[in-house]
Amino acid sequence: MTLPDPIHFRCEIKGGIARIAHDRPERKNPFTFDSYAEMRDWFRALVYADDIHAVVILPNGGNFSSGGDVHNIIGPLTRMSMKELLNFTRMTGDLVKAMVHCGKPIIAAVDGVCAGAGAIMAMASDLRIAGPDAKVAFLFNRVGLAGCDMGACAMLPRIVGQGRAADLLYTGRTLRAEEGERWGFFNSLSPAESLEADAIALATRIAQGPTFANSMTKTMLAQEWNMSLDQAIEAEAQAQAICMQGRDFTRAYEAFVAKEKPVFEGD
Repeated sequence: MTLPDPIHFRCEIKGGIARIAHDRPERKNPFTFDSYAEMRDWFRALVYADDIHAVVILPNGGNFSSGGDVHNIIGPLTRMSMKELLNFTRMTGDLVKAMVHCGKPIIAAVDGVCAGAGAIMAMASDLRIAGPDAKVAFLFNRVGLAGCDMGACAMLPRIVGQGRAADLLYTGRTLRAEEGERWGFFNSLSPAESLEADAIALATRIAQGPTFANSMTKTMLAQEWNMSLDQAIEAEAQAQAICMQGRDFTRAYEAFVAKEKPVFEGD
């Protein structure tokens, strides 16, 4: 399946890597109603795109995303009915669910402002790399809303721990790059001039691995949230048995015997 070219965000596909970015750098890349919906639909369709093996979400103009546009989203929300508001909040949550279930590893390359829904999008990625000026803020509390937005109260404690998540969600304060790495929110830090290249290099390394098996890993990371240990071990036994039937498993064995590096083909 070939994905359509998006209208409301940037997307370039090269070497099995999709590089996407918000496309309003003059406003620090806020979300609009249209970009929320289009990104949700794009990630939903990604599961069927066999030519894409990893996704990198990049900053644009020095910033990742400032979250919901104040004038085009926040203002209209104050005039909506409860039914309209619930339709909106479900749509934004559907973006996170689409990212989690897209079957492809996602790497967020975060620099500059990464706030509100932008912080959520980074949180929902599998891996996060920070530039030196990264400023992450789950600032829902600061606009009079609860911190429980788009899965934050479920996902953020699993990344940084309950107490640290509570700190960020109750105060809306900024988490900067070095603190974010100490807390485990960021996997690594990169200089600004190499952030994009480092993120793409990591994505390329992952994409050159056994892509079907990577998809299985992502699936199990999500599904095992709701499993007991016994259920998880059994589910992993079944998942691994499926992967063992694939040609990539045989390719790895044959390469090892031949003292060569395996070349995976995703089947």
